[in-house]
Amino acid sequence: MSIWLYILVMAGVTYLIRMLPFAFFTKKIKSVFVRSFLYYIPYAVLAAMTIPAIFFSTGSFITSAAGTAVALILAYFRLPLIVVALAASFTAYGISFIPIC
Repeated sequence: MSIWLYILVMAGVTYLIRMLPFAFFTKKIKSVFVRSFLYYIPYAVLAAMTIPAIFFSTGSFITSAAGTAVALILAYFRLPLIVVALAASFTAYGISFIPIC
């Protein structure tokens, strides 16, 4: 019984998060500040959730930093996401075999 309650609560919360902006903001937002603020929120939240996970995922700061550096360089050159992700993963994996790490 409790699993259905959990599912119902999560469905309600998910629906409310998506429905409330439509209910409260019926007119177009004209403020440049508010529009730019709302534009960058998803990127800020994604970075806040991803960056700590990157540096604690391998158990070694050196391997994480090397993988991140490779990912940033390849992303700067606009390579496809799969290439960036695989190169960063292989770099972190390869660096882990160096005895210092």
